Amino acid sequence: MKKDKIIFWITTSIIFLFEGVMPALTSQTEMAKEGIRHLGYPEYFGVMFMVFKVLGALALILPQIPVRIKEWAYAGFAIDFISAFVSLWAVDGLKPMTFFPIVFIGILVLSYVYYHKINKQENYNN
Repeated sequence: MKKDKIIFWITTSIIFLFEGVMPALTSQTEMAKEGIRHLGYPEYFGVMFMVFKVLGALALILPQIPVRIKEWAYAGFAIDFISAFVSLWAVDGLKPMTFFPIVFIGILVLSYVYYHKINKQENYNN
């Protein structure tokens, strides 16, 4: 169980840092705004993405958040990463950077699998 918790916390922390902390700190920079414009989205999408990402990241990292809310956060991030991949592919074509969101889907899936594995083990022990 210790290995499972380590994998869960490492993967979840990566998601938290890249999808919660970084957007909160950088979403209003000119580079971030240009990235949103480059993909053809209106500027207000950047603010909306930042709010949802921060809330979702907090939902994943805080243990007292109910399971159902965590499930919605995992689903939201999956949709976000798939949308990012499709947007990058549509605008820039298949370049190495296009696959960056796919890497995060892998990390998200690991977090999700180990979250449920830990919960199942803890519920079994109680």
